[in-house]
Order: sequence, then C-alpha cells, then structure tokens
Amino acid sequence: MKHRKQTSRASLRRANNPGGRIVEAHVNEGLERVNEHAAGIDVGSDRHYVAVPSGSDEHPVREFGVFTRDLNAIADWLKKCGVTSVAMESTGVYWVPLYEVLEERGLSVKLVDARKVKNVSGRKSDVSDCQWIQQLESYGLLAAAYRPSEEVVILRGYVRQREMLVRLAVTHIQHMQKALQQMNLRLDTVVADVTGQTGMRIIKAILDGERDTRVLGEMRDPRCKATADQIAASLEGTFRREHMFELRQAFELFEVYQEKIAACEAEMKNYLTEMTEGYDDDPPPKGDRRKHESMSFSVRDYAWKLTGVDLFKINGLGSETILRILSEVGVDLSAFPTEKHFASWLCLSPNRRISGKKVLSSRTKASSNRAAAAFRQAAVSVQRSDSELGAYFRRMRARKGPASAVTATAHKIARIYYSLLTHGGEYEEHGAKVYDQKQQERIVASLRAKARTFGYELIEKAA
Repeated sequence: MKHRKQTSRASLRRANNPGGRIVEAHVNEGLERVNEHAAGIDVGSDRHYVAVPSGSDEHPVREFGVFTRDLNAIADWLKKCGVTSVAMESTGVYWVPLYEVLEERGLSVKLVDARKVKNVSGRKSDVSDCQWIQQLESYGLLAAAYRPSEEVVILRGYVRQREMLVRLAVTHIQHMQKALQQMNLRLDTVVADVTGQTGMRIIKAILDGERDTRVLGEMRDPRCKATADQIAASLEGTFRREHMFELRQAFELFEVYQEKIAACEAEMKNYLTEMTEGYDDDPPPKGDRRKHESMSFSVRDYAWKLTGVDLFKINGLGSETILRILSEVGVDLSAFPTEKHFASWLCLSPNRRISGKKVLSSRTKASSNRAAAAFRQAAVSVQRSDSELGAYFRRMRARKGPASAVTATAHKIARIYYSLLTHGGEYEEHGAKVYDQKQQERIVASLRAKARTFGYELIEKAA
C-alpha cells in the first residue's frame, strides 16, 4: 500500500512564492569599537602573553613571566600604553595574582570564561589568543564572569579550605572501616556512624588494648539504638597485628584533620565577627528546632546579620549549605537583574536549543558551579520531607525521574533564595498537604477549561 507524502502548509507557501518570504531584519552597518583602550591577556602557567591596541606601542604583543616583578611590569606597560580595561581568561588559579595586581593599579579587569572565548578555526597560538581576546574586548563582545566582593572572596577561601579538609578526613574514615572489616569487627552494621560518640569511644579503647567485647559494648552512648549485646557481638574479631597498625594510623590521621577543621572553623568565626561588625545585633527569630547547627558556631546568627532574612526557614538549607552559598554568591545580587538571570548563571534553568521551530534539547548545561552544587544538595535533602518543596520534588520525580527532580527543585530553592535576599520578607512553609491541594485545584481548573472548549461542562460528583 502506497502512502501519500504529506505536504506542510509552510512548504506550500514556499512553493507558491518562489521568490521567498520577506523577513524583517535589523540592518548591521558593521561593528564599531566601543573600547579603544582595551587589552587582552592569555594567562599561562609559566608565561603570560599581553596584547594592546595597535598603534599604542611599537610592539603591541609582548611575553612576560609569572613572577611578581613580571606582573608589576605588565601593569606598568599597560599604563604606559594608555590601557584602561583588561580582559583575561580564567585559567586555573594562575589568573588570581595577576588579577589582584592589575586591580590594585586601578585597571578595570574583566575575567572571562575560557570556554566562551573560542578562537576562529585555523592556526592557534598564545599570541593569536591574546590578540583575539583584545579584539573581542575592544568591540564589547565579552561578558565578565561574576565575582563577588572582596570580603566575600576571603570568606570563600576559608569555606573551600574547610571543604578540602572534610574530604581528606572522609578518606581516613574509609581506611578505618576497611581495617575494621578486615578484622571482622562489624561495628558499622550496628552503629550508624563509626565516627560518632559510640564508634570513636570503642575504636579508641580497642587501640588502647581493650579486647573484652562486653566492656566495649557497655561503652555505647545512651542515645545509640543498638544494645550493648548487639555491639559486643559485632566486635568478635581477629585483632591481627598488621590490621591494628592500619587502624591506628587511620585513626590518628582522622584526629589530625579534625583538629585542622576546628582551627579552620575558629578562624572562619573570627572573620565573620569582623565582617558583621556594626550590623544589627538583634537575634534572629526562633526557627525550626529540628535543624541543628553542624558547625562549631552559629551560622544562623551571622547569616541573619548579613542578609536580614532567616534562610534556615527554607527546607533543605542547613548551616554548611548556607555558608557555601553565601561564600560563593555573596549578599549583593544586583549583578543579576532577575531571578531568571540568577538561575541561568547557576546553570539550573533549561538550555533550550531550537532548530527549525523544533526543540532539540532542553538539558541544563554542565557546570562546576559550587553554589549550584549546594542548591542541588539542598534539593536532595528535601525529597522525603513533609514540606511544599518535598511534595514538589516527588511530583517532578514521578514525571521526569530523579535527576530532573533534583535540578527542578534546586532551581526552585535558588529562586526562593534570590527573592528573599533581593526583596526581603519571610519564607512561609505551608506543608505538603497544602501543595497537593493546590496542585489538585490546578488540574481541575485545567480539565474544566478543556471541557468548555468541546462544549461540555465538568460537574463535581456528590460525596
């Protein structure tokens, strides 16, 4: 059976009008230089290539080293050439010293994402890269990457240092668990966390020479759900010499990192105290008692002073998450005109690609944004909560799967965060039942509208 080839209306219009349809377009008379005094820098690990406008120097491209005297020489040469703004790639951490030196010398420095500064096809070199950056900046075609204020950058350094210490401490927890399992000491099966009060007390006693399982079982914390007999049964093992040595080293290294984390938190607290000096000292309103501070100091008090809103009322945001977001984003969000711009910067909004009036993909962009990772972590923590965000997560998971649910919920939390910091106010949580009821009302309203389009009326069934 032969199928007839279906012809669309658009193709019929094109066939009837072989000359083509007229489309209104803006007339481009050519690019104009908006910045005649712009320079471009290709940042490297051992050398920097700098390009200035042609005519400002006999040799408009120069190569410099990476020592401090070389960075000062770059600033002197740019000043001599009359440069007012500089664009550079954000390559690793090599741009940080140069950025700070140029900013101290009064130059307007624009940090550009290296993925967005793509060279034309053909020969590629460091010299052509810096010239290409200079040319794009002179035409105003480069957008500066977001960088918070200097005091927030300092806080970000402390927070990232603590995150690194926590990651290193976790590796030694895994080493302790491995050594215990090799000796068949299955403490991890009866205790939720071997680094808790019960676990650390028992491990320390084992390293001190205690082998009586009944004595070790009695060392349990009163809040531990496992009984003393269950703990004693899990501690019947071999206590081999080489495994005990491995356990001791992992335990000592874990203790060292705990000391470093405590010192980092103390330094962080001192800086936050200096940072919030002169702010309103009124304590924040009483929040949810179920949220415990996971830091050695009250993050909630400092966040209240910095933002003027209680971020702890947002489900999913805890001490560490709020501190990570504040250190990456800051308090002043004026760089983002709307919450949509903020979500787009976080790469939490759909990246819709359309060709021929057909949506090819709506996947979000891959990103290493630490603030976005914090919002995603908050989204994962609300999936079982009896809250509006928890109900939203479960609804999106049923529709699109867990990965899309995490992104959609993180997007929602980010918009709430932006709204609170920009417009103030207080976040009100109504619970999952209220959300489900509103969702049901929206579905019923949609069904009524569809019924009216076909000339029918939706009638509610009597109870």
